[in-house]
Amino acid sequence: MDISKKPRIRFFVATIFPQIIECYCSYGIVNKAIKKGLVEVKPLNLRDFADNPRQVDDEPFGGVPGMVLKPEPIFRAYEYVVSNFGKPYVLITEPWGEKINQNLLEELKNKENLFIICGRYEGVDERVKTIVDKEISLGDFVLSGGELPALVVIDGTTRLLEGVLSEPQSLEEDSFSQKWLGYPVYTRPREYRGMKVPKVLLSGNHQLIELWKLFKRIEQTYKKRPDLIKEEKLSPLEREILEAIKRGWDFKTFLKYTKRIKK
Repeated sequence: MDISKKPRIRFFVATIFPQIIECYCSYGIVNKAIKKGLVEVKPLNLRDFADNPRQVDDEPFGGVPGMVLKPEPIFRAYEYVVSNFGKPYVLITEPWGEKINQNLLEELKNKENLFIICGRYEGVDERVKTIVDKEISLGDFVLSGGELPALVVIDGTTRLLEGVLSEPQSLEEDSFSQKWLGYPVYTRPREYRGMKVPKVLLSGNHQLIELWKLFKRIEQTYKKRPDLIKEEKLSPLEREILEAIKRGWDFKTFLKYTKRIKK
């Protein structure tokens, strides 16, 4: 890491399995961001903050089965961060939490310090919630622990930071970064097992290619996530393409009738 500059974001992950976080962050985009000094990821082993390193959990009151993470190690880990780095924005992983989406990641990228509490077992002592800013989730299902949602936040937020991606334009092309899903992508060979790359992508006609990309974005969204379409917010071109798709037209048919490309 380049120690000459302060990282854009520090992620502190309170967990009983820091190796999971360390392993993932040793690869890919997150690792590149760490090496560039743009990001720091600090797994905090809750056992290091416990009175007895072997006891970070205990039986719940009320006769509920299972075990619950104790409050003391989590509060101490939080206070360590506050004392050394300033007050962080605190997330906790919960099955019923706010679903992680692109808008949330855009919000989190502007935080200086993020403290993520990874739940385990039957959950976390409720008193921990007094320091929590937001509960987060991957969806309506239960995982064994919060490390996977924490890594999703780290990865998804990191790639949004300026200077992380070698081709920043790819952020603009991402699904959910705008109103439409992504378009199909192809690489070499031009033909594989009888399946060919669309001719339009080999045409060199950039205007035509951009129109194809938009058509495919709208088509993908209409077929897979129609709930994302806000027809009152569409441009005239987007509305024209959507109507064509609703009629069952493919891109070739659409080109026959549109006046967007000179024939």
